[in-house]
Amino acid sequence: MWQFKQLEELSAKELHSILRERTKVFVVEQGAAFQEVDDVDLQATHLVKRCKDTINAYCRIYYKDKKIWLGRVLVPEHSRGIGNGRELLKVALNYISVRYPKREVQIQAEAYLKDFYESFGFEIISDIYYDENIAHYDMLLKVKEPLTLTEV
Repeated sequence: MWQFKQLEELSAKELHSILRERTKVFVVEQGAAFQEVDDVDLQATHLVKRCKDTINAYCRIYYKDKKIWLGRVLVPEHSRGIGNGRELLKVALNYISVRYPKREVQIQAEAYLKDFYESFGFEIISDIYYDENIAHYDMLLKVKEPLTLTEV
């Protein structure tokens, strides 16, 4: 089941499970030593797919610099390879199109996921760079104008 919640709407147990999974993926699995819990969490919408008490996919959505950002996009190891990542992006982008119409969406994508994000229309807008020794690209999903009658 998909949930969209602000920080203050999350129960202590829900917040704990989100932070546990984020730490497991970004700090332990990827070996990155960075401030996992930050002030973005205070203003972000937390999108979570759960089955009972298990997180199957997660990201946070927030507004910054006149763009909407997707961050901390993750699918835990036990939920990979069965379409949860693709479903997560579809649900997140649908939410953004309704909640923040005509806003560009930016993401700091791990380089190995470039093709995945490009399949949703994201374009690379930076050179490759390394954050915590992991190759990344900044990618942008530009605002698309509605189709004209001649294009339909």
